[in-house]
Amino acid sequence: MSWLEELDRRETAAREEIAELRAQIEELTRRLAGREEVLSRLVITRETMTEILSGDATVTDAGADADADGDGAGSPVGVRLVPQWTPGLGAEVLPGSYRDVVEVLMDAVHPMRAHHLCAALGLSTDKSKVEGFRSKLKRLVERGWLVEEGPGLFTPCHLLAADGDAPEQAGSSAVRGRAGVGSGSRP
Repeated sequence: MSWLEELDRRETAAREEIAELRAQIEELTRRLAGREEVLSRLVITRETMTEILSGDATVTDAGADADADGDGAGSPVGVRLVPQWTPGLGAEVLPGSYRDVVEVLMDAVHPMRAHHLCAALGLSTDKSKVEGFRSKLKRLVERGWLVEEGPGLFTPCHLLAADGDAPEQAGSSAVRGRAGVGSGSRP
């Protein structure tokens, strides 16, 4: 066998081995992508279930209507986790994370913005996290626990109810004056 034939044989063997290794890499890459997708779904499921079971998540309107009789039996899915506020109802009926928000606002001298509340509660102040937290504040407004006195300024409606004002009148100048917030100011 000549040295040229030996080089050809070795080149061919190297090319075959390279092709085999590339095929293995492609197969491993496909398997890795599949396992990463499964892991991602499991992480999302864990986060979602943790939110639901801890009371941090809301339910769809259909789920809330399904529990209109208020029995709340069984799974927390479909149960209204934040009840409608009524006079005499204390923050202790709220899930922990919502109760913390109301309690911080009850202790605040001024209405607060979402990013200030996040900081006060020790939560992330990243823009995406604050936006998600703002939806929690809006939920508390919808259910009568908080009042949005101005764009992005939140305060508990309990202070208003104690003075005889209805939550619908929360934007009055008397309320803003009492809270120490003038028009256009940012606490």
